[in-house]
Amino acid sequence: MGASHISNRSEGTSERWSRRGVLTVLGVVPAAVLTGCSGSAGAAESSSSGGASATASAKAAKVPTVTVLPADGTKKAGFATPVEVSVTDGTLATVKVTGNDGSTLAGTFNDAKTKWTSTKNPYSGTKYTVAAQAQGATAKTATFTTKSPGETFVGYFTPEADSTSGVGMPVSINFTHAVKDRAAVQKAITVTAEPAVEVVGHWFSDTRLDFRPETYWAAGTKITLSLRLKDVEGQDGIYGTQSKDVTFHIGRAQISTVDLSSKEMVVKRDGKTLATYPVSGGNAQHTTWAGIMVISERFKQTRMESSTVGLGDEYDISDVPHAQRLTTSGTFVHGNYWASTSVFGSENTSHGCVGLHDAKGANNSSVAGYKFYDSSMLGDVVIVKNSGDKTVAADNGLNGWNLSWANWKAGSAV
Repeated sequence: MGASHISNRSEGTSERWSRRGVLTVLGVVPAAVLTGCSGSAGAAESSSSGGASATASAKAAKVPTVTVLPADGTKKAGFATPVEVSVTDGTLATVKVTGNDGSTLAGTFNDAKTKWTSTKNPYSGTKYTVAAQAQGATAKTATFTTKSPGETFVGYFTPEADSTSGVGMPVSINFTHAVKDRAAVQKAITVTAEPAVEVVGHWFSDTRLDFRPETYWAAGTKITLSLRLKDVEGQDGIYGTQSKDVTFHIGRAQISTVDLSSKEMVVKRDGKTLATYPVSGGNAQHTTWAGIMVISERFKQTRMESSTVGLGDEYDISDVPHAQRLTTSGTFVHGNYWASTSVFGSENTSHGCVGLHDAKGANNSSVAGYKFYDSSMLGDVVIVKNSGDKTVAADNGLNGWNLSWANWKAGSAV
C-alpha cells in the first residue's frame, strides 16, 4: 500500500513535474555551466580587460595643468623671489619669460621636468609674459606685473663714462642712501681691467665704495664698471635702480713728486723726467698734507676763500690760476701770481697748498703753473714728502693709495 501510494503520487504528477523540471533545469544548467566552467574564465577576462581599459582611458583623459607664480593677472607682484612654473599630470617642454622692457629671465628645470625656476628674480615695475608648454599639451600664457619699490638709491661714480684718466684714478662710487647690506651691494658691482689685474673694493663709509688694484693702473688700461644694482636691497625697503656697464680708460703714467724740504717738484711721465719746477708749500702754521694724492678736479681759474677751509677771512682770491684739487679738505696744487717769484724754490709760505709761479689771467704759457696744468689730467698722482705734516687720510679725496694692500682688502665686504 505504501509503495503503491507513492507510486500513484508519482504517476499523478510525473508529467507536470517533468515539464516544469525540464524548464527549470534548462534555465539553471546554462547558468551553472557559465558559472562553473570555461564561461567563468571568459567573464573574468572580460571584466579585467574592461577595468584596465577604463583606467587607461581615465589616465588618457587627464590633461597636464600648468601653474605660474606669480599668478596670471597679478598687478603688484613681488620682485624679491624667482618666477616658478610647475605642471601636474605631465612634464614641461618649454618655458619663456619675457619682460616688456625686452629682457628675458633664464631658468632651470628640476630633474623630473615638472618645475621651472628662474635663475634671477624679476625686475621691479615690469610686466612679464610667461609662455609655458607641457609635453603633448597646448601652450599656456600668463602675465603679471611686478610692483615698484617704495624708495630707491643710485651710485654716482668717478671717473666719468668714456673718459681718460691718469694711473692713480680709482673707481669711486657714492650712494644716495646709506648702505647697510654692504655685501649685497658690493656683489652687484664689478670692476674689471684689460690687461687683467685684481681689483678690490673698499668701503670708506656707508655711502662710499672705491675700487683699485694693488699698484697704479698700467698705462693704456681699459676699465669696465658693471653696475647690477637694480632691485638690490641696500637697506630695509630701499632698492637700487641701476643696471649698466661703463668703460673708462687710463692714459699715460704721470707721477709728480713734491719735496717740500728742497721745495722742488719733479714730474715723471712713463718713468722719464718730464720737468722740474720750483714750488712753495704750506708754512709752519699751515703745513701741507704728506702722502700720495690724486688730482680729482681741475680749474683753469677758480675762487679760493679761507673761510671755506676754516681759516676765517685770511684770504679771498677770485682768480686763482691752474688749480688742481688734491684733497676734499681743500689742498690744491695751483698757480700763484701774487707771491714774489723768488719765493718758489726757497720758502714755504702757503696755507697748505702747493704753489707754482704763474701769471694773472692763466694765459701765459711760459710760466710753471701753466706748464704743469697743461701737462696734467684727472687721476694723475702727486706725491708730497718732507712737508712736516702727517699722511693724508685715505678718504680725504681719491687717496686710497695711502693704504697698504692688506688694509685696503680688509675694507671689502665680500
